[in-house]
Amino acid sequence: MRGRAGIQYQRNRLEINVVKMKDKSSMNMSVKIGKLKLKNPVMTASGTFGYGEEYADYVDLNKLGAVVVKGLSLKPRLGNPPPRIMETTGGMLNAVGLQNIGVDAFIEEKLPFLRKYDTKVIANIYGESYDEYKKVAQKLSSVKGVHALEINISCPNVQKGGLSFGADPKTAAAVTRKVKDATDLPVIVKLTPNVTDITVIAVAVEKAGADAISLINTITGMSVNVLTKKPRLKNITGGLSGPAIKPVALRMVWQVLQKVSIPVIGIGGIMCAEDALEFLILGAKAVQIGTANFINPQATIEVITGIERYLQMSNVANINKIIGTFKP
Repeated sequence: MRGRAGIQYQRNRLEINVVKMKDKSSMNMSVKIGKLKLKNPVMTASGTFGYGEEYADYVDLNKLGAVVVKGLSLKPRLGNPPPRIMETTGGMLNAVGLQNIGVDAFIEEKLPFLRKYDTKVIANIYGESYDEYKKVAQKLSSVKGVHALEINISCPNVQKGGLSFGADPKTAAAVTRKVKDATDLPVIVKLTPNVTDITVIAVAVEKAGADAISLINTITGMSVNVLTKKPRLKNITGGLSGPAIKPVALRMVWQVLQKVSIPVIGIGGIMCAEDALEFLILGAKAVQIGTANFINPQATIEVITGIERYLQMSNVANINKIIGTFKP
């Protein structure tokens, strides 16, 4: 992506000059998300890294904390008609519509490739009914190579007239319980920011048994073509992501951290190591890299390297000594 009004990718705003370099072999970058242990706190964000295989020629998947795959539904889904993605000032809008090959095809065609790598695989799942969430969770829990489930509750609940599962604490809690009852895998609930008070939803899913929370999903937005007077996205509205939403994501992560005791994973506008460190210092146990992957396929690796340099600069050998050191 290019252009003055678009995303200006910076490889690393944090310029670090290390005088005394620590031996990286003695550095502990591992973190725990409930019973899920990651070699480092950097994951990919669902929908921005395909099924992992698409990036394998550009990124050593073994170096990632986890690969979060594209959202999976019970049946294959075509998604929305184009145009369904566009650049905005400081970000991008997408209305892809959760296009995916379906959970059965993922298990048969994509999971064998991911099993070759020494990295955790987190399957993002969604449905339009409680029963669909349950069935997808059951299928993924019965196979080798999936280490956790991430529930996308930003999806329309057809049983409630299309209202997002994540917009109401009762439905958010209900879908969390359905998935928890269907699996022994750690369950991460991904929260939508398109609510009045995100902490109410966070507390509800924690009480329903969520092992962790990831936030934020995209913020609903739109764009108008002034020449045609038509929407630039066929779907009219789409999800805003990228650097523009980072301050909102940081604020929501901070608010949720004050209300829950389960681990929180930060998402939103992370383009470099300094961005990731902001979330970690606030108290997030891990982060997910999304839009940056479209601009720079090496973004995740550069973030990991930048965090290691920051620890070296700070003379800290354990990433967990940095997490939650925010001074309000």
